[in-house]
Amino acid sequence: MDNRLLQEIDLTQLPVHIAIIMDGNGRWAKKQGLSRIYGHQNGVTSIRDIVKFCAEIGVKYLTLYAFSTENWARPKHEVKKLMSLLEEYLVKELPTFIENNIRFKTIGLIDGLPPVVQDRIKENIERTTNNTGLTLNLALNYSGRSEISDSIRRIAVDVHNGSLRPEDIDESTISGYLFTSGMPDPDLLIRTSGEMRISNFLLWQISYTELWITDVLWPEFRREHLVDAIKAYQSRERRFGKV
Repeated sequence: MDNRLLQEIDLTQLPVHIAIIMDGNGRWAKKQGLSRIYGHQNGVTSIRDIVKFCAEIGVKYLTLYAFSTENWARPKHEVKKLMSLLEEYLVKELPTFIENNIRFKTIGLIDGLPPVVQDRIKENIERTTNNTGLTLNLALNYSGRSEISDSIRRIAVDVHNGSLRPEDIDESTISGYLFTSGMPDPDLLIRTSGEMRISNFLLWQISYTELWITDVLWPEFRREHLVDAIKAYQSRERRFGKV
């Protein structure tokens, strides 16, 4: 663990849940004169560093926007390679998850992913289910709007079969039907590459989340950049609409 970095933040005031929109793989590769796939491969290195650092310092939840429902519109060869990289990551990182007490979870329409990827996801979830450290939450085949739509459909079914009364539906009820049920809302949302948009990510959950945008492209993002984000978070006063 890098003690120099740790001295820059208050470990007693860490965000409980950090969410990251990992953007800029393609642009990073283009700057190197290489293919977009090379950017995605190097982005995995950033994931490893950030996951390990969060586990080391005691962050409870880390949600990474890995693959959106809109990403299926990318060139077929790129999507195929992304799925291959995802499968490879899940195989290689499982021992790290186990060794570092990391619990693995996913959000999104997982049944829309290739069967071999679904199998790897299930294995990682099952093998780490009793871990009590960092919960690593990968958003895969995910869309904020599809998540809300899915929750509404399931609420409608439960109202129809009588297990839920319309008058009992409140914000807490809706949160319980989301993919993130049982998790706290993110305290800090980081977006790399300098883009100023949410990109259909955790639309319900980030209503009072602190935002931090950096021009750093994801393959270059490392723990020192995360420390910068945490420092900014710790310097803010969170009022949640109050005075």
